Amino acid sequence: MSDDRNDPEYDWDGYGFATRQVHAGEREDLTSGARVSPIAMTAGYRFDSFDDARSRFSGDADGLIYSRQRNPSGTVAERRIASLEGGTEAIVVSSGQAAITAALFALAQSGDRIVSTASIYSGTRILFGRSFRRMGIGVDYVWGDDSGGDSAGGSSGRSSGDDCEWERMIGPDTKAIFTETIPNPKNDIVDIARVARVAERHGLPLVVDNTIATPYLIRPFEHGAAIVVHSSTKFLSGHGAALSGTIVDGGRFDWAGAGRSYPLITEAPRAGVLSNLDRYGPTAYARAAREGVVNDIGPALSPFNAFLLHQGIETLTVRMKEHLANAAHVAEWLAGHPKVESVDYAGLPGNPRFELAQRLYGGRTGSVFAVTIAGGEAGARRFLNRLRVFSHMTNIGDVRSMALHPATTTHASFTPELRSRLGIAPGLVRLSVGVEDPGDLLADLDRALS
Repeated sequence: MSDDRNDPEYDWDGYGFATRQVHAGEREDLTSGARVSPIAMTAGYRFDSFDDARSRFSGDADGLIYSRQRNPSGTVAERRIASLEGGTEAIVVSSGQAAITAALFALAQSGDRIVSTASIYSGTRILFGRSFRRMGIGVDYVWGDDSGGDSAGGSSGRSSGDDCEWERMIGPDTKAIFTETIPNPKNDIVDIARVARVAERHGLPLVVDNTIATPYLIRPFEHGAAIVVHSSTKFLSGHGAALSGTIVDGGRFDWAGAGRSYPLITEAPRAGVLSNLDRYGPTAYARAAREGVVNDIGPALSPFNAFLLHQGIETLTVRMKEHLANAAHVAEWLAGHPKVESVDYAGLPGNPRFELAQRLYGGRTGSVFAVTIAGGEAGARRFLNRLRVFSHMTNIGDVRSMALHPATTTHASFTPELRSRLGIAPGLVRLSVGVEDPGDLLADLDRALS
């Protein structure tokens, strides 16, 4: 009798987004046939022989060495995220901050500089201004429009509404441009393709934080980005139970022709050994970041957190639809409330980025945005203390709705002048809209405002 059973599918290229978010990255469990990829709770791995150990350490064999570098549970998440973003390889690490740090440390070293858009997550600004500065890496900021403006803390105080400010900021020691698709908390979305054109003119890799948009809304590689990072603690996981971060290599940047020095990627580590670029081609950056930064510094993602990450990704599409619908509904309702001074949500008519929001996102600009409450800090205090469905806490991208007062928390260490320039008013509250019943969310907001 013939065996007409089909073997399991493990090559998910060509399948739709929702299918890949459930299946991509899976590998067959040969021990029990478990349908869900198991948690590989191990620090190390057995070598087959003396020669196998040597081959793995030299990179001639692709076997596992130690979980600081790679773990099977992490590999599932890595392959799944790389598939959804359209990248060649991904690396999971212990947090979003670790992902940004490792991604940029693979490109820049002491004496180098990075150019960034000014409106970025406060923790990233703190990272740049404290730890990166201590390591000798400087950061220059472009202000104003999403890809033009004047600088603060950079090399110039001049202002421009076009690409001229980028041109003035970028010098021979610049090694990367950094930005976010949907900045937190102002929802002042960025025209990634425009910034990518600036980066391309200067032979620079564009590093994009896609945490709030996720690949469900936008895939930065399709707009010219070279590298994507995520705080996958947030929307990719969705449950708020575990920290994680991700770096994704787009595999398209011309490292050899960039005209700038990227030693970890283009230079041979020692005589008789090929460079990562010569050896790995489209995954050269990912290999350099994994081996030359993540493995050295050690921000490994625990197998359990990796398991929670790829479990969370399975429901990304379903969750994002609810997040986006609720956020648009809440933003529109708040914009008409007499106790609200302003709502920073690019999907609202009248927002300066409304047309860009329509073009890039169909008006759905994520579910993290700011609302400024009448009465300044005192008004924000009363509002936050009266919320019941919205949790008063830090974090975003959870299925739960959350609210926070940036001026006294995430941005408290910034000078009043910097907070003002970033638009962090005393009455501004950041909302991360979850997937609860929209009627309950509006009732909670109305009770807190009244």
